[in-house]
Amino acid sequence: MPAAAAQSVVILGTGSYTPKRVVTNAAMAEMVDTSDEWIRTRTGIRERRFACAKETTSHMACAAATKALEASKLDKSKIDLIIVATMTPDMPFPSTACLVQSQMDLPKTMAFDLQAACSGFVYALSVASNMLESGKFNNALVIGAEKTSGILDFEDRTTCVLFGDGAG
Repeated sequence: MPAAAAQSVVILGTGSYTPKRVVTNAAMAEMVDTSDEWIRTRTGIRERRFACAKETTSHMACAAATKALEASKLDKSKIDLIIVATMTPDMPFPSTACLVQSQMDLPKTMAFDLQAACSGFVYALSVASNMLESGKFNNALVIGAEKTSGILDFEDRTTCVLFGDGAG
């Protein structure tokens, strides 16, 4: 029996969320033994965003998802899959994707997290693409969201200057 043709997968819309608090390299230099020049010459980074206490990973993920849905012109009721790539969930369980599912009022939508550190979003896109191509799902929200500011080691200038918070 010939294999069924795979369903085409396209990105209908994108959205992002960044916290308001901007942390410049000069501000980082006040927290850790570093300088703007040291950071810029090694990374190209000039600033990053840090979330406030009320801005959880799921909050940022929902904000980005809402913007993506607006850009796509797709009604949220058409979403049947949510994958959140994160290494900084709000809590061990339920998953951040399930928190997004609840906050966006999508109770019948399959939702799960994928944790693969920096490559997580790329893996989440691949997993979603495969699930959509199966024909069992029609529309997916794939979200990368991190709140790394709460877990950074501000004594290690080789890593703490690299990360910030946000979702997309």
